Amino acid sequence: MNKHTGPVVAIYKDKMLPPSQTFVRLQAEALQNYTPLYITGEILRDGLALPRERCLVINDGGRWGAIKEAAFLACGFAPGFFRRLKSLQPALIHSHFGPDGLRGRYLARQLGVPLVVTFHGYDATIALAHAASRRFRSYLRRRHLLSDAAVLIAVSRHIKQRLVEQGLPGDKIAVHYIGVDPEFFQADLSVPREPIVLFVARLVEKKGCEYLIRAMVRVQAQCPEARLVVIGDGILRSSLEQLAARCGVKAAFLGVKPMDEIRRWMNRATVFSVPSVTAANGDQEGFGLVFAEAQAMGLPVVSFASAGVREAVAEGTSGLLSPEHDVEGLARNIQQLLSDPVLWHKFSEAGVARVRSEFNVHRQTRTLEDIYSVAIREASAEARRPSHVQVPEMPTL
Repeated sequence: MNKHTGPVVAIYKDKMLPPSQTFVRLQAEALQNYTPLYITGEILRDGLALPRERCLVINDGGRWGAIKEAAFLACGFAPGFFRRLKSLQPALIHSHFGPDGLRGRYLARQLGVPLVVTFHGYDATIALAHAASRRFRSYLRRRHLLSDAAVLIAVSRHIKQRLVEQGLPGDKIAVHYIGVDPEFFQADLSVPREPIVLFVARLVEKKGCEYLIRAMVRVQAQCPEARLVVIGDGILRSSLEQLAARCGVKAAFLGVKPMDEIRRWMNRATVFSVPSVTAANGDQEGFGLVFAEAQAMGLPVVSFASAGVREAVAEGTSGLLSPEHDVEGLARNIQQLLSDPVLWHKFSEAGVARVRSEFNVHRQTRTLEDIYSVAIREASAEARRPSHVQVPEMPTL
């Protein structure tokens, strides 16, 4: 991990960090002019590894730790945590996901520092009528409070549009792609490509694995050697395995895998396909960083033209996109890339070039640091004004 210098930026999430949220750690560790400090209610036992010397956790284990975490999440009570956090003198709070942003707002107001909130997808697309929990309903009713953040970051133009539609101030919303590490996601050209269609995502409705399985029926009828490899887990895994078996699709469900192994599969596969759709509750793909990872590996993408996917994949240049739910179009596009080596090489080269120019995490993080610097400078100027008064509010999620 990088050596960091400069002011402390406190990266906040209620819980850190599910395996599907590698992008939070990737961005934080790419900082050069700021030092990331991970602050959270709890570090997940089966979550991503974090540098413990830069972690500040409320729940430090046992029953008492759980009680302290519950008190903080319920009413913001965590005096020892606040004392330790204040002693580290963070210059800014950066929360990932809208619900965590409300908690981050409370922390920022307690400390008198600016707040940055990144919206990734569901937090900007699910409507109140479809909120599945009391906490999320509370967040949707109070999301407007985030208007007083220094900067709201949308991971795609699509997410910015949705936030504006929901009443958040457009002049405070910056579109910022997190990016991927092109040195890590770099193909080994000595490894032969195999007729593998690769899916890497959570097994939930939004990711559209059902449509890929149905498309593979058609693909394997034309290309019997083709096979589907599914990496990821989720509530739909059992039903998707059963669907593949009923359809006679040659598929391997591998579960959650570390990034090194995902990279190896991306190096072997010929087509990458996560056919994202708009879920019944309105949840949409914010951007889909895994699409950029695949392109960085020279792996052409086939998906649906859904929400932020249209920004992650250049249709007709680094991948092929068909309308949502169009199984026949999905199958046709997969077959085309499996059978046309000239088109495959064209897309492969274009995808690598596109990621290096538009989605390089190091370049993108320098832009993020500029966002931080402006927010800190403006907050400092505001604090020097005589009329400046800041009254912390307790969170009520």
